[in-house]
Amino acid sequence: MANTKVIAVANQKGGVGKSTTVFNLGAGLAMDGKSVLLVDVDPQGDLTKMLGQRKPHDLPLTLGNVMNDIVANVPREGYPEIMHHGEGFDFVPANRSLTAVEIGLVNAFSRETVLRQYLTDVKDKYDYVLLDCRPSLGMLVINALSAADYVLIPVQADYLAAEDMTELIGTVQNVQQHINPKLKVGGAFLTMSNDTNFRKDIVKSVKENFGKYLPVLQTVIPSTVRLAEISTADKSIFRHEPRGRAADSYRSLVKEVTDIGNKQRSKSTLSR
Repeated sequence: MANTKVIAVANQKGGVGKSTTVFNLGAGLAMDGKSVLLVDVDPQGDLTKMLGQRKPHDLPLTLGNVMNDIVANVPREGYPEIMHHGEGFDFVPANRSLTAVEIGLVNAFSRETVLRQYLTDVKDKYDYVLLDCRPSLGMLVINALSAADYVLIPVQADYLAAEDMTELIGTVQNVQQHINPKLKVGGAFLTMSNDTNFRKDIVKSVKENFGKYLPVLQTVIPSTVRLAEISTADKSIFRHEPRGRAADSYRSLVKEVTDIGNKQRSKSTLSR
């Protein structure tokens, strides 16, 4: 499929809602008729568990197998690692085997682009590919950024988390300069927000401190009990509580992400 958009959802800080965002964003895009692939790039397998695979470490085929085969130049037939979710999107699961892959990448040829090599083969079937990054700035995250068209940065609604973005922005800039010049920052957006007034202060703070480096999206994801429950509910917020605040916020994020993708597609069409 022409003009597939590959989006890395990244923040080296854990617990900011990356997996939750990838799940709900993927489900929302699928509801809008988009063809979507989610890729779990985290050895913890949190996204994989959310998608109904409660024992990811028992899965016979995961992203770890795929990346190992690419590093070893093992010929592959088809894509048996790709699973289908009942909400209309596909996904590639992950488990702790990815930890060994990350260690092995240190000595691998083209170590920063192994994931990109895989996605180059599979992405043509999809409008969007969403990469759920682990909470670090290690080689797996570098691989995700190297494969991505742009990165989305979920930021927990407190000042300390906003300050933590500096290191991630530096990593993105290094990847842009040395590995993936087409990489863009789609934007940062706030998650786990409880207080409306405090939220406004944080949005203002993020814009003031990082506005010259990256756009700040309008969407703010609230902290709700229903949203926390989807980690064990095996369904997105759109099915778990379709009329709640969290579902409305993720609908807003889907629209913003779609707008970003459409603008980038228009630019690529005009530049031909």
